[in-house]
Amino acid sequence: MKLSYLFFGNQPDIKWTLARQMGIKYAIAKLAPELTGDLPPWDLKSLERSKKVFASQGLDLIGLEGDQFDMSAIKLGTSERQLMIERYQQMLINMGKLDIRLLCYNFMAGIGWYRNAIAIRERGGALVSGFKAWEEPAHDLPVITSDRIWENYKGFIDQVIPYAEKAGVKMALHPDDPPVPMLKGFGRLFINAQAVRKALQLSDSPSHGITFCQGTYQTMGEDVTKLIKEFGAAGRIFFVHVRDIVGTATDFRETFHDNGSIDWIEAFRCYKELDASVPLRSDHIPTMGNDSNEHGYSVKGNLFGVGYIKGIMKALDIEND
Repeated sequence: MKLSYLFFGNQPDIKWTLARQMGIKYAIAKLAPELTGDLPPWDLKSLERSKKVFASQGLDLIGLEGDQFDMSAIKLGTSERQLMIERYQQMLINMGKLDIRLLCYNFMAGIGWYRNAIAIRERGGALVSGFKAWEEPAHDLPVITSDRIWENYKGFIDQVIPYAEKAGVKMALHPDDPPVPMLKGFGRLFINAQAVRKALQLSDSPSHGITFCQGTYQTMGEDVTKLIKEFGAAGRIFFVHVRDIVGTATDFRETFHDNGSIDWIEAFRCYKELDASVPLRSDHIPTMGNDSNEHGYSVKGNLFGVGYIKGIMKALDIEND
């Protein structure tokens, strides 16, 4: 497996140094223009500049994660939808040219991953984020229904997967987080394993798969190890997010990697048995010590998370490629 680290933007800072010191060679990045000050990755030269910055710092940029530009038109089906899909297609072409072979994407319309508490006290006073569904106001009329979003998603997949396959890029769908049917009036699609299965049925392309976010599937109430076996055996797991939670979809909090409800040893044993040679990364870690509370991505928490993952991989003799 390829232990990686998520970077926001392309400007080296202490996180880049610590990643290298932890033995990480692979970078996953969000390169949206508000983070880079450059054009989105649909521009080849812009993406190439970022690739070179990572290489200069001893890191191989192997994947992109999140919305690399404003995806609202695609997800909501507004007037600029086709233009944005064409730019998405160009981004995939550019990724293939630069040997960036993974794209972790989501189809959460209107609102991305969301928490309504970001400073819950955890073990030793560490800060974590959480979600309570009843603290969100009710919406009598939805902004957009899940049925409409599903139609937009099908059209999106039809148009982009052929480009991904031609470019040699694996598109890895991240489930909706939190996995609730509606959030602030926006319908949600990928809130359980069956919905993800439905998405996978849209194409049998080798470029159409998933990001297996352990924490989100656990939040759904799904059996994490059984799903690893199911999706892994089908060759559909392209990327792994490693985190844990306490609670359910309507009431949960993030927690330390060693303090939640997932059987980590069994999960990683499944990855090994499946020979899942895919990138993975620590995700949504607690804010520890005097770090600034970066809502799941503080530096010290990631030191803990990466170390914990490396320990399990070492114990199970899983090669860190």
